[in-house]
Amino acid sequence: MRRALARLSELLGQKGRALPSLVGGLAPLDLRILGRTLVQAALVGVACGLVGTAFFAGLKYLQHLTLERAAGYVPLRAAGEAFVPEAAHTVFHPWLLVLLPALGGLGCGLLMRFAPEIRGGGGNTMIRAFHEGAGVVRARVIPLKALASLFTLGTGGAGGREGPTMLIGAAIGSNVARMLGLSAREQRILLVAGVAGGISAVFRTPLGAALLAVEILYRDGFESDALIPAVLASVVSYSVVIMIFGESILLSHAPRFPFVPAHLPLYVLLALLVAVLALGFSRTLRAVRTFSLRLRMPDALRPALGGLVLGVFATLIVTALASVTGRVGQGLGVLGGGYGAAQMAVTGSAFLPSGWQGVQVLALLCLAKLLAASLTIGSGGSAGDFAPSLAMGALLGGAFGRAAQLLLGDPRIDPGSFALVGMGTFYGGIAHVPLSALVLVCELAGNYDLLVPLMLSLGIAFVGLRRHGLYDAQVATQRHSPVYRDSVLKDVLRGMRVSEVMRPPESGPPQAADSGGPAPTVQLDQDLLSASDLLVDRGGRAVVVLDQNGQVVGCLDETDVARAYLQKATRGPVTG
Repeated sequence: MRRALARLSELLGQKGRALPSLVGGLAPLDLRILGRTLVQAALVGVACGLVGTAFFAGLKYLQHLTLERAAGYVPLRAAGEAFVPEAAHTVFHPWLLVLLPALGGLGCGLLMRFAPEIRGGGGNTMIRAFHEGAGVVRARVIPLKALASLFTLGTGGAGGREGPTMLIGAAIGSNVARMLGLSAREQRILLVAGVAGGISAVFRTPLGAALLAVEILYRDGFESDALIPAVLASVVSYSVVIMIFGESILLSHAPRFPFVPAHLPLYVLLALLVAVLALGFSRTLRAVRTFSLRLRMPDALRPALGGLVLGVFATLIVTALASVTGRVGQGLGVLGGGYGAAQMAVTGSAFLPSGWQGVQVLALLCLAKLLAASLTIGSGGSAGDFAPSLAMGALLGGAFGRAAQLLLGDPRIDPGSFALVGMGTFYGGIAHVPLSALVLVCELAGNYDLLVPLMLSLGIAFVGLRRHGLYDAQVATQRHSPVYRDSVLKDVLRGMRVSEVMRPPESGPPQAADSGGPAPTVQLDQDLLSASDLLVDRGGRAVVVLDQNGQVVGCLDETDVARAYLQKATRGPVTG
């Protein structure tokens, strides 16, 4: 049947030129999840865990050497990021903090000459490789993306490490599949498993990472065939990491978040505000990217220019808020991923002011993070948008929770719960991954106390941001992916009858090409998929349609099938 469909597509390509662009040259779709696939996913998980561990440790040490010891900058860290002890007795050098992101951007830009696909966060590149690239990510991406990300993030780039490890993990999965000589479909499966392993290695949320890997490919739906391999790769990668670093949770938080039904309207309002902020981030990021690409300069200099502007901006923020923090050079989460800022939004900090001044500081840092992340990622720096999205959502949620507490005077309001809900709502809405965002936040919190407000807020943001997103490479559903269009063709033709698309009989029955006798016949109620078999055997020439009494009632050829499919696919009426 596959051979018949391929021949029909070829015939239609020779005459109608309409259908082959939708179905030609595609891989088989019915991958069986066998034991060997799980073993392969485990291998990918081990590799992702080891590479992710090395990348995480290297990044922390590089930031310690450049930002802390050299520039005297004091990063604001989350509870689970205390990997390298804070540098003591350092002198803040603002001029060096201005230059460091530019130098890192220059190093990143020079590496892009060897692999242009390492530009930016990596999410779009990975998604395109799945849908359009047969699951192929070049092996050179693994070291080059890691180095480019170390240059960008290790010198203060305002992005996350999850985006780069998403692409690195995809490259690991793709190349493991190629070394094992697997099919294109299995290669795509291991690519997704690698994405899960890469995220799990640096974010330490194994279930959320697996769900994100299968959900991020589409605006609606997920890649179901890859779910089990993704879960296994994520668990194995997570296990490798905790064997080396020990088990920990990224953010500390209150032990419990009591559910108060009267607070649900507050979460609705928060979801609307987060959706507006997420839309602003998406548009700002695209504006910076467009402006950067229009500049007449070598590609290698674009991340350097973005880093220079970021350095100036971040230094001004750090200097201006020194009176608030009480420490010269104290970072506030503008540089780096921003998890320290998210931690401050959830639990507060020693220097975060109380009352309305605290609300203002969190809101200001939220807007500063939006601009800083746009400068780094939009100019081509190798940094992800995952961590900044979570940080911005947490900052806005924390500011909102504190404001609600001050306005309503309700002691049951915990600003930390609004910060965590804001985290999930921001990224889940703008990236179209509500399910994985829901699980990620629950894993971060270590409980499911926030399940109901998260479901409510994510649903509102998901609907509000339907036409907007971070990843242009996402397709709507599996039906719209080139990977599945062959399957869609078969489903459409199988669900239609010859009677729906036949033409009225001609002056005489069509003649067979070889014998000169009557043309082959098909039945009026026969499904169009089986009728296409006969058309292929006849080289696309017409066949006769008979009713249940054996009377000629119509004719059918390859153009009728092509027209039927195209009109059905676009939901238009099928006419004879």
